[in-house]
Amino acid sequence: MKCDKQMKAITNAKLLINDEIVEGKTLLFDNKIVNITEGTDLEGIETIDAKGAYVSAGFIDLHIHGSGGSDVMDATPTALETLSTTLLHTGTTSFLATTMTMSDKAIDKALQNIQRHARKVTGAKILGIHLEGPFINASKHGAQDKAYVQEPSLALIEKYMQEVKMITLAPEVEGGEDFIKLVAKEYPHIILSIGHSDASYEAAQESFAWGISHATHLFNAMNPYHHRKPGIVGAVFDSDVTCDIIADLVHTHPTTLELVQKIKKEKLIFITDAMRAGCMKCGIYDLGGQSVEVDGGKAVLQDGTLAGSILKMNEALSNMSKHTSMELVEIVNAVTKIPAAKLGIPKGVLREGYDADIVIFDENFSIISTIVNGEVKYRR
Repeated sequence: MKCDKQMKAITNAKLLINDEIVEGKTLLFDNKIVNITEGTDLEGIETIDAKGAYVSAGFIDLHIHGSGGSDVMDATPTALETLSTTLLHTGTTSFLATTMTMSDKAIDKALQNIQRHARKVTGAKILGIHLEGPFINASKHGAQDKAYVQEPSLALIEKYMQEVKMITLAPEVEGGEDFIKLVAKEYPHIILSIGHSDASYEAAQESFAWGISHATHLFNAMNPYHHRKPGIVGAVFDSDVTCDIIADLVHTHPTTLELVQKIKKEKLIFITDAMRAGCMKCGIYDLGGQSVEVDGGKAVLQDGTLAGSILKMNEALSNMSKHTSMELVEIVNAVTKIPAAKLGIPKGVLREGYDADIVIFDENFSIISTIVNGEVKYRR
């Protein structure tokens, strides 16, 4: 078989294909998935021996602020590059660079930096922007600085609407309904997500009709589920909107993870919501101008409020494997196939013509190799 020099092959792998684990086949790719075949003549093709490990599409993180000591709100090319390369160690091959509630000037600077430099990173690819705040409910600000919370408006983000792929907001705030309906109509590529919100069950359900189609870090920074006031969680459970959750065993108890996966099934996505201390040592860090102490697997503000996470994506998958009844394919789909479909991009599955973003991992979800656009970017 004659191929150009860019062609590569992965052999001796447990391939995650079509919601099954398949052995005895060879994965051929250049910058795209070329074929999945048997008995191929691999002469002249660079071959990667997986040695019986699992091979899936690369992981996608819809919500991450930072890692490796850098944060999206640093608003520098170096910060984006550091985040991009650090994530390779976790199996993440693409992500949404996530901002947070700060001053208009700080947000604009961060958005401009992403617009100008996102395509230049050399590790995990930046798929666009996730705007978390400032259009939230101040009563559910969490680790967001409530001093900068504001009513929803296109004025702050209108220069970046092509780069923005997701907006987390509170639909019940003044101007929320009009903003949601406008964005849903004019910018259908943007995922509108309920989060940092105190909406009632009824208000949340109504917002789904306006254009909200997702829920951000379910349970966190929203009203709790109550048997007489089911709130946002109850509305999400009773609808077909997708949702994401932080599976770090800090933000959510294992029993909660099991409950959510049983109810939402193929509508569930795992995120890290990691801040700059991700993949770093314990210590004092910064998040949106606020001091954060990282210790014992969690990050907290001085008042004890959880401040994002230090979760690695492969650790999230390991947690779901250990603490829920989910099968391996279902777990991996929640960071590959499902988020890719939500974004409407040709990633997330090992299928001919799709981007060659690939991860090789062992039975403990330890990352062996990470491949982005057909290039091996990380080896253990």
